[in-house]
Amino acid sequence: MTREPPVHPLATAAAPACAGPRADLHPPSWQVPFGACDSHAHVIGDGLEYPFVPDRSFTPPVATERQYMRMLDTLGMTHGVLVQVSVHGADNRLMLEALRNHQRRLRGVAVAAPDVSDAALRDMHDAGVRGLRLNVSVGGGVGFEALEMLAARIAPMGWHLQLLTTPARLVEVAPRLPGLGVPVVIDHMAMVPAVAGVAHPAFQALLALVKNGHAWVKISGAYRISAQDRDWTDVDPMAQALLAAAPGRMLWGSDWPHVHFARRMMGTGETLAILGRWIPDRALRKRVLVDNPTALYGF
Repeated sequence: MTREPPVHPLATAAAPACAGPRADLHPPSWQVPFGACDSHAHVIGDGLEYPFVPDRSFTPPVATERQYMRMLDTLGMTHGVLVQVSVHGADNRLMLEALRNHQRRLRGVAVAAPDVSDAALRDMHDAGVRGLRLNVSVGGGVGFEALEMLAARIAPMGWHLQLLTTPARLVEVAPRLPGLGVPVVIDHMAMVPAVAGVAHPAFQALLALVKNGHAWVKISGAYRISAQDRDWTDVDPMAQALLAAAPGRMLWGSDWPHVHFARRMMGTGETLAILGRWIPDRALRKRVLVDNPTALYGF
């Protein structure tokens, strides 16, 4: 049975409420290697002390730093990467507080406009930020018109750009990515629907980018692109195609606390458990969970 989302006092017709993080967490049946990193999760404020942007696409409940750290501990994650959630726009304060409280353990991906000050970028770097996110998928983000400008701003710092995109927009923007001069990370397998499969033009563009060393990919958010409510086996061919094409460019993320998803609120452990099916080889799992994020985020 689908769980009804809680009524949030700041929810609107344009930005409906969504369910919060579930309390039940279960590690996978296989051993998570020491040094493993969850490369994609969010902390979320209450919309008051940390306001929500008016053009948001959804209204989430609170997801606290304490809940997040408990999730990492329960799943056996040594490290984590917090990604600035779209509903807070470029107000990175809550995420930066969490990073400063766990500087040896966490890194972050922020949201910033091209005219962000040098002082703000230095402050974010000192806190543990190692990239900026651009978003053309849901409200509250900075769009692809800022790609080149932001790349030039962050290149001296060794940061990367992370793209939350639709399949169609990836096809449009792909030719611009090799010339940016900074690493590029694509969220959630570019949100290509599993029913479209590996033959989809956007997925072929994604494969070309990783094969040629022009992008990293988060093999995350399987539940978002699957037509199935559980197990998400229809995503297997896409995940395995990416792993075969460029295992050194793959990252895993839980996508906790699973916002803007109404079909079913799954346990976060399910998003990690499927790696055992996608990557039965222990050495390759270590590469994806430990070696790759260590290289990109600088743990």
